[in-house]
Amino acid sequence: MLLFTLLVVLSSVGCKTAKKIQAAVDKKDSTSVNITQPVNYDSILVIKNALQDVHSKKIDFKTFSAKIKVEYEDVNGKQPNITAYVRAIKDSLIWISGYATVFNVEAFRILIKKDSVIVLDKINKEVKLRSIDFLQEVTEIPFDFKTLQNLLIGNPIFLDDNVISYKETESKILLATLGQYFKHLLTLNKSDRLLVHSKLDDVNIVRNRTADITYGDYENNNGVNFSTSREITVSEKNKLDVQLNFKQYQFDKELSIIFNIPANYTRK
Repeated sequence: MLLFTLLVVLSSVGCKTAKKIQAAVDKKDSTSVNITQPVNYDSILVIKNALQDVHSKKIDFKTFSAKIKVEYEDVNGKQPNITAYVRAIKDSLIWISGYATVFNVEAFRILIKKDSVIVLDKINKEVKLRSIDFLQEVTEIPFDFKTLQNLLIGNPIFLDDNVISYKETESKILLATLGQYFKHLLTLNKSDRLLVHSKLDDVNIVRNRTADITYGDYENNNGVNFSTSREITVSEKNKLDVQLNFKQYQFDKELSIIFNIPANYTRK
């Protein structure tokens, strides 16, 4: 479907390893969202309450900072680990500094605003100045700033309230929604209504992009339920596996964000 994590998308760009994922996904990797149960008053109530719980558990914040260990494997095999330092000011900007973990050398630095992206390739001393549309060009996905922001924080993305089916098990509630771009299958814990899995399938059967996101190791930090471990599998023709482990994170602390473009960098 896409390079389905902000960190991997941008670190791949910065390290010159970004590749567009094209064409169609193997059908065996696709999870059906045909989980319809007979609609009655009780089921409508379950759906309504579950959606309310999903919305109520979205993380709201003023600022966010984190240290993240990023592991990923693409069509060329397992890639070198990246340590990403992230700072974000809600609805304003996202700053990322990526280190090649094995050498502890800063490989790239990225600044994303609502209308622009700046990528500093610190290894090759190059800078890319792009509009926010650059992210859509790289990922071939309708990303905007808020979608990226939600992806980083751990909120569901491409979520639509148009529920087309649902299913209950002993421990889980599954909701299938249909949006403009994707069919979205969400799996919630029945006990606490926390999101544990998100599956997106492209509405466009020609593209047939797909992604699985698993949210784990939740921590309650001052009332905020935050997933500190995420596993992401992205597929179209090729496949990308990503693991994000949040080693440190803070909400609503005062941040200092500096982003300078060295005069000797070549503009690309």
